[in-house]
Amino acid sequence: MSATQLKPIPASQGLLFSPFRLRGIEFRNRTVLSPMCQYAAAEDGLASDWHLVHYGARALGGIGLSIVEAAAVTPGGRISPADLGLWADEQVPALKRVTDFIRAQGSVAGIQLAHAGRKASSHGAAIGPSPLAFGPGSPVPRALDDTGLEQLIAAFVLAAKRALAAGFEVVELHMAHGYLLHSFLSPLSNRRDDAYGGSFDNRARFPLAVAAAVRAVWPDELPLLVRISATDWAEGGWDLEQSVRFAGLLGELGVDLIDVSSGGTLPDAVPPAAPGYQVPFARAIRERTGLPTGAVGLITEPRQAEDILVSGSADAIFLGRELLRRPHWPLNAAALLGADIGWPERYARAR
Repeated sequence: MSATQLKPIPASQGLLFSPFRLRGIEFRNRTVLSPMCQYAAAEDGLASDWHLVHYGARALGGIGLSIVEAAAVTPGGRISPADLGLWADEQVPALKRVTDFIRAQGSVAGIQLAHAGRKASSHGAAIGPSPLAFGPGSPVPRALDDTGLEQLIAAFVLAAKRALAAGFEVVELHMAHGYLLHSFLSPLSNRRDDAYGGSFDNRARFPLAVAAAVRAVWPDELPLLVRISATDWAEGGWDLEQSVRFAGLLGELGVDLIDVSSGGTLPDAVPPAAPGYQVPFARAIRERTGLPTGAVGLITEPRQAEDILVSGSADAIFLGRELLRRPHWPLNAAALLGADIGWPERYARAR
């Protein structure tokens, strides 16, 4: 079972800037920088000065957990040739530079481990559960055999070990947005007739094996997160009921928080995007599994974020594009909510 014990959220106090603990890590508040690809890595997947400045600015801005964008576990697992990688030891030092700065600002450094699957950038690298292209003009992926599946599990394990060496204290596994692990879950992209396709248990088998293998090598005192798409927004696809069941199984393996997003399996699916439109999914998973959840998606205002927490819909607020627009969102949000949080010493004159 997960080392995290879900506690009721008291409605009598402000929550967004209250401390939050997962396993042995205490976050200074409940704001999270959602992983967003920067397409700024060198051809060999190395972090650049852009990553230091980008993630450093959000850490200075008061974010509780800084999750670095998807890092590919194999060279062919990149979404684009400019994606970060953690498939080689040589990629560790450049990321260590980033985590050292994040930690020095009081934030916790996390990283998302991923494989793009059938949405990989190179035609020769596209792989998946079945030879079904993502969309018109997309490459037809190579269906993975048992050997390929075992090699990918090993790649995720090695990437997790490198993440630890690079100074990260949180790992998030990317099982959303139509990428490799999500493509095994969804019946729209998984048409296999072996032990990895068909029934819910079979479709969940490979993603669960990845989670179990990573949890086995990730230190007990450090949290493991999983990002899922709660629904494909398409009839006959992955949906909330399957997400609740899957989240429960992840919790049994020792996953500590479910980061609840949606979509990505089909290029023409149209989600009903509106402020907080994915929050009900986070609430349902939290209520029905007892696992902590993160809410994400068009959350932009401090009071909106606070209300999500107070209502019991989620335990943390994942901020994406809003932090691209306003890197210091947490500092400004705290002022609006009347929370007293520390400012960077060199910025104190502007407080």
